[in-house]
Amino acid sequence: MEIYPAIDLREGKVVRLARGDYDRQTTYSDDPAAVARSFRQAGAGWVHVVDLDAARTGKPANTDAVKKIIAAADIKVQLGGGARSDEAVEAMLAAGVRRVVVGSAAITDWKWFEKLAARPELAGRLALGLDARDGKLAVKGWTQKVDLTAHELACRVRGWPLGAIIYTDISRDGMLGGINVRATARLVGATDVPIIASGGASSMADLEACRKAGCAGAIVGKALYEGKIDLAEAIRKTRESAGRSPETR
Repeated sequence: MEIYPAIDLREGKVVRLARGDYDRQTTYSDDPAAVARSFRQAGAGWVHVVDLDAARTGKPANTDAVKKIIAAADIKVQLGGGARSDEAVEAMLAAGVRRVVVGSAAITDWKWFEKLAARPELAGRLALGLDARDGKLAVKGWTQKVDLTAHELACRVRGWPLGAIIYTDISRDGMLGGINVRATARLVGATDVPIIASGGASSMADLEACRKAGCAGAIVGKALYEGKIDLAEAIRKTRESAGRSPETR
């Protein structure tokens, strides 16, 4: 299982929102590239980046910060926020992003997403972002609910050449209350697309529960910034549990 340390960007700064609420923001750094470098030094192979401004408005607002992360940290970037057109996805990939997370646009314009995901050159380069609150999916920076469940869409994409499904329980995100392992495990059983758990990770026990549930990855955010989880230790223990040796370069 891969550990994805998270960098949420708003106005070029590293922040965390409580339960997706833009009015409940904590700012941790004004140097995203330095944060990414610290993650790389701890052994991370990936970083999960979200452009919160773009997630809310649909217009990329932190592209320069993303490019600096890629240039400075020599780390694979999984980027979400604002991927609502072919052009936007292509621009993200052209900037050096390894995987683009498509959330709101996939849910609100499924036919478009089907065509996007069917493009051979994008095999493995897209992730479907499923963010749920009270069992229902939410879009546009988590500000609007839709009458669909994550389980429905996970079943729908079985067999698709997606790199991952990222499942976030919004009610737990940024709250250090533990990952919703039960709901995440249900998605693991519903599809053959790799599942990445997100929202609420607060301890090694959370990460181990995700691994045992069959998750391909887990995103860790606030727990890193608040010192609840040591990234290097988490990566080492996760790799040991999976019978892998530490990453070498």
